Amino acid sequence: MSHTFFVTGTDTEVGKTAVSCALLQAAADQGLSTAAVKPVAAGCDEHGHNEDALQLIANMTEELEYAQVNPVALTPAIAPHIAAAEVGKNIQASRLAGLCRGVMMSGADFVLVEGAGGWRVPISLRETLADLAKQLQVGVILVVGMRLGCINHALLTAEAVRRDGLPLAGWVANEPGERMTCYAENLDTLQRLLPAPLLGEVPHIAPWDPCSASKYLSIQKLIK
Repeated sequence: MSHTFFVTGTDTEVGKTAVSCALLQAAADQGLSTAAVKPVAAGCDEHGHNEDALQLIANMTEELEYAQVNPVALTPAIAPHIAAAEVGKNIQASRLAGLCRGVMMSGADFVLVEGAGGWRVPISLRETLADLAKQLQVGVILVVGMRLGCINHALLTAEAVRRDGLPLAGWVANEPGERMTCYAENLDTLQRLLPAPLLGEVPHIAPWDPCSASKYLSIQKLIK
């Protein structure tokens, strides 16, 4: 049975890709074949490659072409809809959904579709990445960047996910930097108020190592 999830974050730079890579490693440790998609990425090198997409490729078990993993690669490192407008591209959620389904049907047991930024990041003036998740009709994994303001951001995102009719499958407490003040109290509040299981707490690891980070995560509640 294939398990597919959409990975979103409470904001940009909260560690979505890092956590996605760790989840892929955790799934592989359970003997599952894995694949991932970064449908839209803004900020690419001279070869049209995005670092987040390359990280996903390095941590999945399936061998996929770069264009399958990151079909829309935008050079400017700015909001996707603005970057797309600058290069004359028209991004549509329905088109992205079709590309994602191609990877979802590749045969991998565990598939992650990683968003960009937070839940309501626009891909045009008419659609956001939430529209992609809605078209895919998959569970959502929320990466909470454990820093000041995370409770408000997490609760607002969870509320938006539920209002869009999708299940919040789980969330990850990720430390993108030094430990925040009152970490334990913030974590406890999030556990009490978020309507989803905590999949794990990922500490700040430098240099970053997805294999080490995967040991802090449990995917059992995702694949039950």
